Amino acid sequence: MGSTEEQPRPQSEVQAQLPESQPHHAENEMAKRVLRKIDYNIIPVLFITYMFNFMDKTILSSASVFGLRDDTHLVGQDYSWVSSIFYFGYFAWTYPTSLLITRLPVAWYMTGNTFLWGAFVAITAACTNYGGLLTVRFLLGVSEATITPAFMFLTSTWYTRDEIPTRTGIWFAGNSIGGLVASLLAFGIGHIDDNVGAWNWMYIILGVLTFLWAFAIWYFLPNTISSARFLTPEERQYAGDRVVLAGTALLDPKTWLVFGIEILQSIPNSGTQNFANLVITSFGFSSLQSTLINIPYSVLSALVIFGTGWLAGRYRKMNCILIVCVVLPCIIGSAVIYCRDQIPTKGVHLFAYFLLCTGPSVMPLALSLVQANCRGVTKKMTMSALLFIAYCSGNIAGPHFFKASEEPQYNTAFRTIMICYALVAVLAMTLRVYLQWMNQKRAREEGFEGSASSSGAVSGGKVIPSDADTNRADLAAMVDQVELRPEDYEDVTDWNISGFRYRL
Repeated sequence: MGSTEEQPRPQSEVQAQLPESQPHHAENEMAKRVLRKIDYNIIPVLFITYMFNFMDKTILSSASVFGLRDDTHLVGQDYSWVSSIFYFGYFAWTYPTSLLITRLPVAWYMTGNTFLWGAFVAITAACTNYGGLLTVRFLLGVSEATITPAFMFLTSTWYTRDEIPTRTGIWFAGNSIGGLVASLLAFGIGHIDDNVGAWNWMYIILGVLTFLWAFAIWYFLPNTISSARFLTPEERQYAGDRVVLAGTALLDPKTWLVFGIEILQSIPNSGTQNFANLVITSFGFSSLQSTLINIPYSVLSALVIFGTGWLAGRYRKMNCILIVCVVLPCIIGSAVIYCRDQIPTKGVHLFAYFLLCTGPSVMPLALSLVQANCRGVTKKMTMSALLFIAYCSGNIAGPHFFKASEEPQYNTAFRTIMICYALVAVLAMTLRVYLQWMNQKRAREEGFEGSASSSGAVSGGKVIPSDADTNRADLAAMVDQVELRPEDYEDVTDWNISGFRYRL
């Protein structure tokens, strides 16, 4: 297996250590079986949890057109602050929770947070004034701050660099499906006319469902690979080794470029999320119709998220280009809505609103870049925390561009959305150029191509696949042939690993 003195070697020499024939049938079967078991047991839990996570956010928009603003006596910018305060709580807990995720049993920690989050959603129904809403929304932000960083940690723990974008796209699509379910729920509950109130029932029902789902997280989600009941001991060892070999487990410029992308995409995100129903009703639709219109919007958004995630996983040089592709419709849509006084047709306004559905795809693509392009738990979680600081900052600011004095046109908001998405496109292409330059620089310094699929050199430099070689070693063969050493599992960053190349 080689001594520790061996240096990383080019792909041609690496291939010579692996069998010339195809990996044994048993190896391929093991690889497929392990990945299939992980997908069937981990992804559904993440998807449904993220679905609830988004429903708890978007239900505020539906509640706003079913009496919440009147019943809690909100005036002026009060509703914008109720939207923003959630992200103050999220912001306050982002960095502490990122540290705790790596130190506590992650599934149990998520379970506790979900219990609290469900309780706070239900308690929202009891709020009768502005102060009560601010308090509960802040606490809800604290309790939900753990979910996405924990999902990023879990995805990079269980999956390889090529698998991360697709899996992130799948569980993040729970956002849009959650929006669909929330709209159906709001439409049904919107017909209730009793002493409790439609918007109150929305929060009660959703809060109880979220609270009950916490039991499912506790039962189905393992804390670590080694404690996964759905894998045999042999499969657990294989699952851990394949992630080490295939590459996951603040001074960097790419950190700040991703930070900029995240903060700019979050400003439009929170505004359109919390004011969606108000914007639709301003086109001339009723409150109930606004909930139905958001159903196809959510379906389209989910399809774009899933599709771009699959493409980013399949093609290692497409991530930044896909970010540009998904923001272009948003730029056009926001420009049309901004100029809607000159385009009085209601159908055109609605079409422009639907163009905004591609915007949520930016975040999972950015998350994938962080997960796939950072090696080392400490660096990865630090970058994740920084990413969510940007996320919170943008979401705090977003609702305040929707000025009450400009209702229902909200010209400032849609001009801001147009500018933000245009800047996202500029930063995404800048990031691509930088990562491409870094890959070329590292190839020159190290003397070989390296790979954006593997983790670089492990076991004394025995595994360094090359993106330039279309017949590179199969992952099953690498796991079978290479004996990992204790130091291969250590918290080493991408800057210190030979052969590590960035996905573009």
